[in-house]
Amino acid sequence: MGTVSKGNVTVVLFCKRTNVLITSILAGFMVLPSLGIVTSTNPARAQKTASPAPTQKKPVTNSSKPTTSYPASAPPPRVDPLPDQREEQEHSIETDYRVSNLLADVTGNLWVASWRGLSRIDPKTGKIVSRVSLPNVAISALAQDKVGRVWVGNYEGLIRVEPRTSEITAQNLFLPSKRVLSLLIDKRGYLWTGTDNGLALISPDQGLIMTTLKNLPGVSANALTLDAEGHLWVGTLDGLIRVNTANALIMKRIADLPGTTVQALAISPEGLIWAGMPNNLLVINPKTGAVLRSVTRLRGRNVTAVRFAQDGSVWIGTNNGLLRLNPNTGSVLDEVAGLPSSRVLALAPDIANKLWIGTSEGLAWLMPKVGSAKTHLAFSRAVK
Repeated sequence: MGTVSKGNVTVVLFCKRTNVLITSILAGFMVLPSLGIVTSTNPARAQKTASPAPTQKKPVTNSSKPTTSYPASAPPPRVDPLPDQREEQEHSIETDYRVSNLLADVTGNLWVASWRGLSRIDPKTGKIVSRVSLPNVAISALAQDKVGRVWVGNYEGLIRVEPRTSEITAQNLFLPSKRVLSLLIDKRGYLWTGTDNGLALISPDQGLIMTTLKNLPGVSANALTLDAEGHLWVGTLDGLIRVNTANALIMKRIADLPGTTVQALAISPEGLIWAGMPNNLLVINPKTGAVLRSVTRLRGRNVTAVRFAQDGSVWIGTNNGLLRLNPNTGSVLDEVAGLPSSRVLALAPDIANKLWIGTSEGLAWLMPKVGSAKTHLAFSRAVK
């Protein structure tokens, strides 16, 4: 038995493997039996552990030589985040409180799609009735078919939920693109699914694709709405497209709009198209394709949501606030304060005599003739 010093590392050679095993256990060393070599992986810990060990016969060494030291070395690089980093990552995911979509169902309840999951609430009391466990929480669209089943679009495909059990009963991942942006049930009861790479028509019973419209002018089906004749209007990256729901053929295209991208759509009681754009709000005649009006107060503002209320007024959500307009004149009737965030993502008017507002920082509701909204605490940062 002897020692050999190389640089700052000491290598101890043993003739018998049994001695190697006993010594490594007592000294806290790592054994490499195939090579007959013992090295220290943590010198400081090894020295501390070795001190109370039983006295062993020490090798004869030359005392005149300086004692070999083991300087601390940097740990090897880690691929996974450290525990404190994991906590920060989990916290950052949990703190995305955006409410991206709202849906009133046939029972009078309100479905709330947030980036933390899907919930159903009683809009009269605000109490959460049920929650749905989903494989992907980045929900981008909601729709309810004529049987009452709820369809959920996210960035991984399409899911069907049974409201009575809150269970997933079907899913379709074979769309033109898995990134679902919009959903709509037509008058026949079929489900139109808008993605960032075209449209798909889905049978709600089987959850299967009936037809696709991949070569969609403007490519991305950002928003969907039905006109008075039951035809589908699609807001794209390059204007508006009118689609015949009976045969999935394109009937009309309205391009060269100011702002180009259409990201929010609504049909007025008179049958006019209201199109929200990144820098404008346009009123369009669907028969002629003519732009009738650019709403003055919304010029230069990013319009993210458009919904008509029962009283005939129109609610406009923007990246910087919420307004109620007179649709005939475009004048502002109300400008809502007290929102969790000024970035409005979704609107659901006239639900239990309230306007429900989804924002990038949670859910809020507004009573009639009250100028300030109230935050729903279960969907905000106020409650962890």
